[in-house]
Amino acid sequence: MKFYKSLIIFLVTVFILLLHLPHKVKASVSVGAKSAILMDQKTGRILFEKDAYEKSRIASITKIMTAIIAIESGKMNDMVKVSEKAVQAEGSSLYLIPGEKIKLKDLVYGLMLRSGNDAAVAIAEHVGGSLDGFVFLMNQKAAEIGMKKTHFANPHGLDDHENHYSTAYDMALLTKYAMINDVYRSIAGSKVYRAPHPTEEWDRVWKNKNRLLTEFYEYSTGGKTGYTKRAKRTLVSTAEKGDMKLIVVTLNDPDDWNDHMALFDMGFNNYRMIQIIPKGKIKDIKNRFYKNKLFVQNSFDYPVTSEETVHFKLKYQLQKPKKRWRRHDEEVPKIVGKAIIYLDNKPVKSIPIYYKHKADHEQPAFMEVYRGIFMSVLGVKENG
Repeated sequence: MKFYKSLIIFLVTVFILLLHLPHKVKASVSVGAKSAILMDQKTGRILFEKDAYEKSRIASITKIMTAIIAIESGKMNDMVKVSEKAVQAEGSSLYLIPGEKIKLKDLVYGLMLRSGNDAAVAIAEHVGGSLDGFVFLMNQKAAEIGMKKTHFANPHGLDDHENHYSTAYDMALLTKYAMINDVYRSIAGSKVYRAPHPTEEWDRVWKNKNRLLTEFYEYSTGGKTGYTKRAKRTLVSTAEKGDMKLIVVTLNDPDDWNDHMALFDMGFNNYRMIQIIPKGKIKDIKNRFYKNKLFVQNSFDYPVTSEETVHFKLKYQLQKPKKRWRRHDEEVPKIVGKAIIYLDNKPVKSIPIYYKHKADHEQPAFMEVYRGIFMSVLGVKENG
């Protein structure tokens, strides 16, 4: 009896302890990279980082910048004449032929899928007018995106300049920017591409070097590989699962495939997107003048852990209404304040608050009347 009594006490104790354990334990991840980052693609929230702001050589992930500048140039259908200088580029190659003419679009696919250094030079010469001209565009774009610890010196990432560097954080910012572009997303996410060969009947066939996309990771949506003797292995990759879209960057990482998958899994397993502010009318406004007249143009979603959901706060900062606004609705500014979202008492987002003027209410009704008159004149009935 004593044994059974002790066993029952033990089991009850274990049961009570289990009840008090957290339902979801955040996984810890260790990566072998010199620098690494896991970023939410939509909001830019950093979910994991290791020395992500340290300057490093970046090798061929440089070509993400080369690709997006080429895409945004509006010249993707241009025919590019390949120079001798382009063909002489060292390292990985598309084996372009001096003097051949090839569509810029094909060069960008070859750049991203096969990491062709000859393609990088050909793109730079055509889009930038010269290598120096293109490098200027690269650094101009980097400044525009907010890549504060980045400097480009070539379009391919080879170790031919000392002042060619970036950080894991800056490269994540660049990828976040590039992934907004539909054309870039399609190219980076392509597993294989065919381009006409100038002197043969068969096509050039380029298979993507990104094995996360082609073999290892079912949620992979693209990215770019890189390697030089000085930079070692560098990798940028993107993945999507449900409503979560993530970016991982690793610099100088001997086990990058596995590290990227581990970081993605950590992000997908421990975070979920929640809507902090819905699009449309703001309902919880107490000010009598503003009540039922304020709205936000876009919803705001944010990746959070289950433990964080209770730590959000929302504050409204509104202009003090002027007396004459009650009689002169048209004088009320379009934007009358902002909604500030806090997580753990730290601001994470500020969203403009818009005022709905009386004219905005009246316009749809007026337009409907005008439409009815116009359609009746044409003799068209309501159902067309």
